[in-house]
Amino acid sequence: METMQSIRLAALVILAAGLMPLLAAVSKDYLVFVGTGAGRGSKGIYAFRFDGATGKAGPLVLAGEATSPSFLAVHPNGRYLYAISEVNTFQGKRSGGVMAFKINAAAGTLHLLNEVSSGATGPCHISFDKSGKYALVADYAGGAVAVFPILSNGKLGEASSVVQHKGKSVNPRRQEAPHAHGIIVSPDNRFVLAADLGLDEVLIYKFDATTGGLTPNDPAYGKVPAGAGARHLVFNPNGRYLYVVNEMGSSVTTFAWDAARGALTPLQTVSSLPQGWSGDSTGGEIQILPNGKAVYASNRGHDSIAVFAVDPLKGTLTPIQFEPSGGRTPRNFNLDPPGTYLFSAGQDSDNITIFKVNPQSGKLSSNRTGLTAPNPQCIDFLPLR
Repeated sequence: METMQSIRLAALVILAAGLMPLLAAVSKDYLVFVGTGAGRGSKGIYAFRFDGATGKAGPLVLAGEATSPSFLAVHPNGRYLYAISEVNTFQGKRSGGVMAFKINAAAGTLHLLNEVSSGATGPCHISFDKSGKYALVADYAGGAVAVFPILSNGKLGEASSVVQHKGKSVNPRRQEAPHAHGIIVSPDNRFVLAADLGLDEVLIYKFDATTGGLTPNDPAYGKVPAGAGARHLVFNPNGRYLYVVNEMGSSVTTFAWDAARGALTPLQTVSSLPQGWSGDSTGGEIQILPNGKAVYASNRGHDSIAVFAVDPLKGTLTPIQFEPSGGRTPRNFNLDPPGTYLFSAGQDSDNITIFKVNPQSGKLSSNRTGLTAPNPQCIDFLPLR
């Protein structure tokens, strides 16, 4: 009897995991989580409800207390949320932290399950492999990447792999050492790609989905222009192209992706700033429409969202809009799962601005709405039934 119950429970878990992408695609109601930085009244991770049918956002509430949970990600099964703790000391040692929370969707709250060392100092980015069994973390200050098993109860295990980057690039102030800044898995789950600002590289690792291990690939990396500072990255839904936002260069580099070899070939680097603008600005976040028709990149300083049309045959980008972000320093922004709305976090203006997205052109509507949030730095979504 116990065996049959276990089989049925396992089947239900698999079924629920399989339904999550479908729910995300059809749901119009979301619980929106907001990661924040330290200071300016922030107490941790916040949440609000969003009605995609009307575009209305509910009041912002504290979902769970945490120290500097600047970047977070909702697990594909919808039951857990994982966040980095952007600190340099964890349990008395030189390291940041990674936190696991259980989500109470009805109450809009988070319950801390556990926290582990990130493996190096200054963690800044977290994502998942395609199976949902591992969390991937990039440590900026320490210049390392790590993989963490996600246990059956949602807790994080100790790191299954930690890789220290080595080297530097041309800027003696910003690129004196490696600074891992973004990390994602390839569409087929065979490789992990890590953008390193300090090296001007996207490092490529073979990923063992059984053990959670990382080993250097051959070729080991793709290069962005010297001094550009690779920050975050996103795959085209067709799996043939990778887009990288460059922080220092305020630009986006397009790579062709060879899925068989795990190889990147640079195709194009285009500015994310309008022609003729010469003020101080840095690149922040990058996203792509689910239909692959547009890529978005944020500019901190110019305080805008650059919109690029994607060539369906070449994968390359053409700028079509530079929309004011509605706040200062848009470190992060995100699209709701269907790509109907874009949510921009104004880190230095303590607000979140919500844009309507044209699904065909990708352009953003200037009819902006939003809400106040303390030091917002990351946004992610939980589709609600």
